[in-house]
This record gives sequence, C-alpha cells and structure tokens, in this order.
Amino acid sequence: MKDIIEENIRRNRALNEAYDPMSGLGCTGERTECRLFGRCLYVPEQMVRDEKFTLVSSDETAFARLRVKYDFEFWAANCVTIKDKVSGMDMRMRLNRPQRRVLGELERQRLSRQPIRLIMLKARQWGGSTLVQTYMAWIQCVHRRNWNSLICAHVKDTSATIRGMYTKLLANYPETFWDEEAAPAFRPFERSVNTRVIEGRGCMVTVGSSEGQEAVRGNDYAMAHLSEVAFWPDTASRSPEGFIRAVCGGIARVPMSLIVLESTANGVGNYFHNEWMRSVRGESDKTAVFVPWYEIDIYSAPVDDPEALWTGMDDYEKSLWERGCTLEQICWYRQKRKEYPSRQLMAAEYPTDDVEAFANSGNGVFDPVHIEKLRLSCREAPMRGELTARAVSGPGALDIAGFAEDSRGSLSVWKRPESGGTNRDRYVVAVDIGGRSAASDYSVIAVIDRFGEDGRPEIAAQWRGHIDHDLLTWKAASIASWYGEALLVIESNTLETEHTDGEPGLYILSQLSNVYPNLYRREAADRPGGGMRIGFHTNRSTKSLVISHLISVVRESAYIERDFGACNEMTVYECGPSGSFGAKCGYHDDILMTRAIGLYVASTMPARVCIAASPRRLFRW
Repeated sequence: MKDIIEENIRRNRALNEAYDPMSGLGCTGERTECRLFGRCLYVPEQMVRDEKFTLVSSDETAFARLRVKYDFEFWAANCVTIKDKVSGMDMRMRLNRPQRRVLGELERQRLSRQPIRLIMLKARQWGGSTLVQTYMAWIQCVHRRNWNSLICAHVKDTSATIRGMYTKLLANYPETFWDEEAAPAFRPFERSVNTRVIEGRGCMVTVGSSEGQEAVRGNDYAMAHLSEVAFWPDTASRSPEGFIRAVCGGIARVPMSLIVLESTANGVGNYFHNEWMRSVRGESDKTAVFVPWYEIDIYSAPVDDPEALWTGMDDYEKSLWERGCTLEQICWYRQKRKEYPSRQLMAAEYPTDDVEAFANSGNGVFDPVHIEKLRLSCREAPMRGELTARAVSGPGALDIAGFAEDSRGSLSVWKRPESGGTNRDRYVVAVDIGGRSAASDYSVIAVIDRFGEDGRPEIAAQWRGHIDHDLLTWKAASIASWYGEALLVIESNTLETEHTDGEPGLYILSQLSNVYPNLYRREAADRPGGGMRIGFHTNRSTKSLVISHLISVVRESAYIERDFGACNEMTVYECGPSGSFGAKCGYHDDILMTRAIGLYVASTMPARVCIAASPRRLFRW
C-alpha cells in the first residue's frame, strides 16, 4: 500500500506540473530557456533560430510580436478572448491539458511542413472545437493572407456559434499584435450571408451546415473545420462522404492547409466511425485523437482512505489504475457511476477509450471489449469483384469460369477456395435475404471456412448487395459451388412467404435442389408426416438459439472475422424490452445474421478427421 500511495503522489505531481503560457513554462513543443527582461522565459526552438531573435531580445514589445508567430499558447493568452463556461465571464484563453495535447499534434504536423489533417472524437465538453477554431484564426491572423476557411456543422446554428468565437476574438484583438492598418474585424463579403472577410488579411471565413451543402460548394478553401460529422444526414441523395469529398478535395495538400473532422460518437457504421477506424488503422491521411474523461482536470475527488478505496476496487477500476489514473480520479469515477443504472450508460457519457465512446448505450447484446478483440483480425479484402459463370441462373450458374476482379464488385474474398475436388465438410455458405431496392436491407452471402488458419472457423468471402431473390439464390449456389460444393444454408423465411415472377418462392428452392447437391435441410414439423424442408427458418426460438451461440463464439474469440461491417453491426445489436433481438433503429444486422446462422450450423457438423503420417494416430478438430 505504501508503494501504491507513493505512485499516486507521483502521478498527481505529474498532473499538476506548473503551466504558464506567458513565460512558456510547461507549454507544448521543444523549448529553449532564456533569461530576458528580468525573468526566465521558455520559447519555441524555432523562434530562437530566427535571425530576428537577437535583434528583438532587448525590446520586450518587439520580442512579443515575434513570439506570437511561433508560440500559439502565448498568442492565445494575449489575443484570444473566450467565454468561461463556469463563470460566464470573458477571459483570455488558457489551454487546458486536453487542448495542449491536441495542440501538440497540430503543431507537430505544421512544424514538419505537412498538411494538417486530424479526426477528433469528443467525449465531454473540454474545448475541442474552440481549440480548432482559434488555431485556424492564428493561421489567418498571423501566418497567412488570403487563406480562406470553412466552418461546417450538422446544423447552421452550431456553425454560427463557432464563428461567434471568431467574432469575439477579432473584437477584442489587441492592437499591439495586429499588423494591418484596418482594425481587426469581420466585414461582409459582397452580399453573401454565409461569408465574412477578416479586415486587412483578405481571409474569408464561411459558415455552412450539412443541411445546406450547396451554399458552401465550389469556394476556394485552404482550411475546413467540420463539426459533429457523426450527426450529418446520410441519405441516397446527400451523404457526408460525398459532401466532404467535394469540399475537401479542393484543399491542396500544402503546409498550413488544414482539415479537421470532429464529433461526439453517434453509433458505428456511419461515415464518421468508418473514418475514425481508418485513421486508427493508419489507412487515412488524418491522425486520430481521442480525449478520455480522466484527462479533464475537474474529474477528480478527494480520497479520505486510500487503502479502503484500493481494496474495494472492482476489475474495471483496477484497469483504470493500470491506465495511469490517480486514486482521486478513480474515486470520482466511482461516485459518478452511482448516478447511472449500468456501467454501459456511464461509459457512454464518460468513455475511457474510443471503444466505449462508440459503444451503444442501449441494451447491447455483445460486449464492446469482445467486439474490439474480434475486430483485430479484420482487414480489407485482397480480392474484390464477381464470379463469372456460363449463366446467371439455372444450371449454368454452377459452371464457374473464374473470378473477375472489379473494385465495384460485391464479392469480397479474403481466402480463395482450396483447389481440387469437393470440400463439402469444410465450407459453409450462409445466406441472409434482404430487399431488392437500394433503400432496403442488404442481401448477404457469407463463406465460412470451418477449419481456418489456426483451426478456428474463419470468414473466407462475402457478397453483399441488392438483387432479385431468384438471382440471389443462384448467385449463392455459384459461390458455394466455387468453394467445393460447400454446404449452402439459405435463410428461407422470405422465400417461403413470397412470389417471384408469379412463382412461389419455394419453387426457386425446388429448382435449386435439382442441380445443387449440398443444400441445408431442416425437419419440417409443420408438414404432415414430417419430412425435410430446404433452408434455415428463423423464428423466435431459432433466432434465440443462433444469437446465443454467436454471443458465446464472440466472447471466446472462437472464430476469425475479416469484415469490419460485421463488428459494426454487433456494436448496435440490441435486446429489446420483450426479449427480442434486433439492430438499433436505423442500422442493419444482415451481415451479423449470416454469422449467427452459418457458425451455428457449422458447429453441428461432424468434426473433421485427418489421417496423420502414422496410420495409427487420428487427429480430430
């Protein structure tokens, strides 16, 4: 306990290190200590290397005017007026710990002369938007002329609020640090209601919203601050991806150009979440930044009895200690946790990491920790395209000519089928039937290799798209045939209740059974005299069965997932008040259901027996 208390003292001391933006003590970046004007100053190394440094070292005003070009924190403390959220009073900007960390990344990119690109996941209000906006203002007021910027949020009022920070900044800008003849202020740009120009600098600042995208297209931007992107509408005619590509595609990749996407989390599978995951994986041009609750100074509470707190910690609280939290922070978390009926709801409001931030705050079926462990094996498919066959339906669909690669194709292949003969006991192909139109649920065909790279079931391929149901069944048979006449498991509810081109959906299965030899069949309890029916029928009983099996498989990491979309769907999969399972409103579960059905069926199949080199030894897996 003595060691724990000593470590806690050390952590608190590190959190409370002196910070003074006027002197530069504790500020961001590499600093050089200088004794000037009767006090100790810590100035950026780049400033010391400036040839003007020696010339201004005897003139405090000239020194400060040079310093604002190199030291953002000094500039903010002297030139930026913000409204204090606690007192409501105007005050000069003094960066908090999270803001200083984000500034460090912005400055790292600027000083290395890279285009500045950031995606920021916000948890609580710690001033992330304020930092981005003032950093853009610093570039426009100090570093660049005719350097236009865009502020765009999910609604225009939010964008206007962000620009209001800029208006207050210019209205209170000190003359000492302003180089232009005209006083610092916004003036209207021609007759535009969305655009203002910084007097004397020629820098335009445009505000817009995701709801009025056309108003901000086509302008010449060098910087873009895109706020609450996770809440931007995503429809067939208007998507965040299309708008951001149209606006940001014109921003040149040059030093001092800037694109920042920031938002609080709003579920998974949307544009912001996908961009975040790409950045985390290092596949994006943007650096991912998340600020957890414990970096925010106010989230701390006094500890009267450290030993009692320590001995009473649960596993999650111990994990907070392992992350580097202090006992005071853990004490605050425990007290705050009592306000919430579940830890999941607490995590949604005060996430410890990005996984918790994105996790569904409802009655999630799958543990976010297990999902993220599953996600580690996901990757982009090395092959994408479509199978080519002699025909798209009928027996000709089983006569495979080959695989045609096409970046727009719907078939993703992580693992080609083993060549040579049939593999009826190795592969399972599960089919979830969706709708035909682009606005409906997707149809999904998933190929599961029962004996993956380390003996666990592994996702080998996946087709996902919209297609007529009769063509879908033949496409599934084509894929199953390519994978050595794999066991084809079609979720048959839709086919058993619909008519296609005047024919019952069951007729499609009957046609398929005449030419494809390895179809999944179930006992027909509703048929007089029993017998077997083609396909897997999902009802309340069977759905509970396959989902319960999938929960255990995910918990035990008992299969290898390859598609990020499957993990996204698990994150928003819920158990409703009546006990029924389903995706959160507005999300899909079509990929998830192919895993649930396919992995359950695979688990019921006989184990594979392999004859080893010695005929007297059998290996079963």
